[in-house]
Amino acid sequence: MYGSDSASEDLERTAFRKAEKKYKLYYQDTYRSPKKKKQPKPVDLSEVLDFKSILESHDQNAELPSGIAPVRCGLDRPVFSIENRPGFYFIPGALTIEQQCQWIKESLTSFPQPPNRTNHNAFYGPINDLFIAAKERKILVAKENSNSECNPSVSNRDAQGWKFFEEHETSSKGNSCKSISASVLLRKLRWSTLGLQFEWSKRNYDVSLPHKKIPDTLCQLAKKLAAPAMPSSEDFQPEAAIVNYFGLGDMLGGHLDDMEADWSKPIVSMRLQSNIPSGRKA
Repeated sequence: MYGSDSASEDLERTAFRKAEKKYKLYYQDTYRSPKKKKQPKPVDLSEVLDFKSILESHDQNAELPSGIAPVRCGLDRPVFSIENRPGFYFIPGALTIEQQCQWIKESLTSFPQPPNRTNHNAFYGPINDLFIAAKERKILVAKENSNSECNPSVSNRDAQGWKFFEEHETSSKGNSCKSISASVLLRKLRWSTLGLQFEWSKRNYDVSLPHKKIPDTLCQLAKKLAAPAMPSSEDFQPEAAIVNYFGLGDMLGGHLDDMEADWSKPIVSMRLQSNIPSGRKA
């Protein structure tokens, strides 16, 4: 899509949206039975790439699907490319179950920690130790005279003035200010940003925002997985990362990661173990 003229770009965008609509998760019409659990409509996934099946075929020296080719790059895992899609590589089974568990834990405990920002920052401001607070059943309460629901006339880039309290402490405070349980906030966590912070409203990286470097272990993993897409004389240098969190029934809409300054460098995307089929998430 990049570098194409306007007419062909419009054509590809149309095809892109058609594919997105085809695989989007829809539910059966159950308006006549409000108590009935929503059931997803069946979707034909016969044309969706099954990475697990491709890996199994490769390991058994069986024939790979048409258009799929193995890539020799010295990685300790099989790497594949797609014909007519230069620059796209996928690595099935890139992470072991143990590694996935490690990164799931980091995604819930470390990655949402300030100065990293999350989807909660705009309303609640920086939230420390959300996962621990959820385990301890704490409640986030708006302070009096804060820039939050108690004082909606004041607004900043990030809201301020919320604090965690024990569940029994909140009953004595009455209902003068808004409150929300940490467990609800954890369930509603949808993204966090590492390294250089992405400004979603402006769709660019805001270097003025406080940030920490991406953890070294994550950098090393990204470098390793990016190697097949890098020139042999260059190392991948990750500067920013976005972590997406999916609840049951959630999906990631079709989009372009087109805000990078240098399109010659790869974007590494890692998917942790989930029961949601890949075709339903993207």
